[in-house]
Amino acid sequence: MTIASSSSGFAPWSDRLRRSAIVLIAAALVLAGVTMFGGLTVVQAAAVFLVITGAALVPWHLQHTAPVADDLVGARPAEMPVVQAVVGGMPDAAVLLDRAGRVLHFNQAASQLAPALRRHELALFALRSPEIIAALREAIATRQPQRAAYVDRAPVERWMELIITPLVLPTAFGGTEYCILMTFHDQTPLRRVEEMRADFVANASHELRTPLAALSGFIDTLQGPARDDPKARERFLGIMHAQASRMARLIDDLLSLSRVELSAHVRPEKLIDVVPLVRQVIDGLEPLARERQVRIEAELPAEPVIVAGDSEELLRLVENLIENGLKYGASGGRVVVSLADASSGEGGGEVRFAVRDFGPGIAPEHLPRLTERFYRVDVGDSRAQGGTGLGLSLVKHILNRHRGRLLIESVAGHGATFTACFPVMKPAAPGAPVSVKE
Repeated sequence: MTIASSSSGFAPWSDRLRRSAIVLIAAALVLAGVTMFGGLTVVQAAAVFLVITGAALVPWHLQHTAPVADDLVGARPAEMPVVQAVVGGMPDAAVLLDRAGRVLHFNQAASQLAPALRRHELALFALRSPEIIAALREAIATRQPQRAAYVDRAPVERWMELIITPLVLPTAFGGTEYCILMTFHDQTPLRRVEEMRADFVANASHELRTPLAALSGFIDTLQGPARDDPKARERFLGIMHAQASRMARLIDDLLSLSRVELSAHVRPEKLIDVVPLVRQVIDGLEPLARERQVRIEAELPAEPVIVAGDSEELLRLVENLIENGLKYGASGGRVVVSLADASSGEGGGEVRFAVRDFGPGIAPEHLPRLTERFYRVDVGDSRAQGGTGLGLSLVKHILNRHRGRLLIESVAGHGATFTACFPVMKPAAPGAPVSVKE
C-alpha cells in the first residue's frame, strides 16, 4: 500500500481514498449544475450523491479494515509465507517448484546441496545430474511421483535419493494450483553401514575359511598318505590343533564383539577395582611372556582404582592390550603395564591404563585404521602370532560403551603405547559395593 504525505499537515491519505475524494468532488459539481438547470430536485440530487459516496468509499473501507484478506485473494497459494516456512523447516534438503519446474522455495539444506539454486529460475539449471533431470522431466510430464538414486561427488562422495512428489494446492476461488516438491535424502550413512557389513561378512568368512581349509587338507592327508607315518601324524596334528584354536579365538572374538555392540547404548554402572583385575591378567599371561622371552613390568598403585564398568569386558580389554604388547613387541624384551589417575584434556579426571612395548613400532599411516575390524599392519605376521584382527576393534567398542577413549602412540623403531582412558567416577556414598567380579 502506497502512502502519500500531505503538505497541509493533515494525516496522509491512501491512493484509493484520494481517488474516491476526487470522484465525490466531481460528482458534487455535476449534480449541482444539473440541479441549477432544473434537471433534478435538491432531494433527488442529494440521494444520487449519497449513492455515489457509498460506491466510492466502501472499497476503501474494506481495504483499510482487512488488508490481509485482500492480499490473500491476490496471492498464489504456493507463494504464501506459510508454505515457505514449511519448506524451510524440513530436515532434509527440499525444493518446491511450480508446474513448469521453476523454483518457488528451497531450504538451507537444499542451498548447501545445490548452491546454484535461484528463485523463479528453472531447477534444471542448478541440478545437473542426469538422474535428477530425467526424474524431474518425467514428473512434470506425467504428474506422477518419481524416485531417483544418484551419487553426488562434490565436495565429498555422497549417495543421495531424490523423491519427487506432485502437490495440488487449493486457491482462494475454489481452483487448484499444481506444484512439485523435491526432497533429497542422504543415504551415505546407510550405504556405508551396508558396505561395512558386507566387508565384515567377507572378512569373517575368509578368516574362518583359511583354518578350515587347512584342517580339511590335513585330515585328508592323515587319512591317506600319512596314515602310517607317526612323525608326520604328530606334526600335522599339532598344526591342526593350532588352526582349531585360531578358529575358536576368532569365533570367541566375534561373539564378544557382538555382545558389546548390542549393549553399546547401556553404560555400565557397577563399581570395579581395576588393580586386582590387571594383576589377574598379568598372572594369566606369564606363560606367554616366558614363551616370548618378554618381561612384564607392572606399575600399579597400592590403593584401589575404581571405574564404573563391566568386569568381563574390562578383563577382555586388559587381556587384549597386554597380549598385543607381548606378541608384537617381543623383540623389545619387555612390556610396561601401568595404571594411574590423570587429568583429561577437557579438565576432568580419568583413569588411564597403558601398555607400552619396545618393539618395532607402527608406521604413522597405519595408526588411524588399527581399530578397524580385521585390519592388520602385517597380515602374515599377525596370523603367525595367532591374531584374529579383532582385538583392537573389540577394545575400541568396550571403551565406547564405558564412555572412554583409546590413545595410540607409536614411532617406527621405538615401540608403541596403547592407553585406555576411563572417566573418573564421582565419589560414591559410604558403603557402596566395590567388586572385581560380577
